[in-house]
Amino acid sequence: MSLRVILIDDHTLFRVGLQGLLAHRGIEVVAAVGDGQEGIALAEQLQPDVILLDMRMPGLDGIGVLRQLRQSGLEMPIAMLTTSSNEQDLVEALRSGAQGYLIKDMEPDELVVALRDIVAGKTVVAPDLAPVLARVVQGDTAPEEPQQTPFSELTPREHEILLLLAEGQSNKAIARNLGISDGTVKLHVKAILRKLGVHSRVEAAVLAVEQGLRASAQDEA
Repeated sequence: MSLRVILIDDHTLFRVGLQGLLAHRGIEVVAAVGDGQEGIALAEQLQPDVILLDMRMPGLDGIGVLRQLRQSGLEMPIAMLTTSSNEQDLVEALRSGAQGYLIKDMEPDELVVALRDIVAGKTVVAPDLAPVLARVVQGDTAPEEPQQTPFSELTPREHEILLLLAEGQSNKAIARNLGISDGTVKLHVKAILRKLGVHSRVEAAVLAVEQGLRASAQDEA
């Protein structure tokens, strides 16, 4: 079944590249635009099977576009396609009517599978954020404030990678251990450094050791 997709993302190169990747996999991008308002008008006019929507855009951001699409009565599935692994962004997107929350470093074939699942009625989120989806679905929308640590903003996958960094493992070794690509590890490491406010993997590892970081998610499960 051929899917008709509208892509709303302010990065021209990303739009063009993704359009080509999806076309090769039998998915028709009926419109690809960089402006939220234009995307809303085209969605009303073209009635695609699914909308792929960037989270961070100048002017009207992804959540704003999502809300306006829903307020205008459009019911087609909408998936956020973003670089943000922030739990709050995910929760806000799901509450505003998104059926998908996908991370831009996913493999093209995984994206195609996710789009087909979303059109079939499933809610699909990036694997690292699945525990957050479970909490939202169970209605645990306002958990008591967790203790804030330097690591509070890390996703479960970033937490896992930081533990391996603290053991002195290289990107290649981490990729092998976790069954992911070197490139994906690099992206996660970059996000870890940004969230921890440090400039090197060594500083991140030292911080992890100083704070006695452990596999808390697994230990407490």
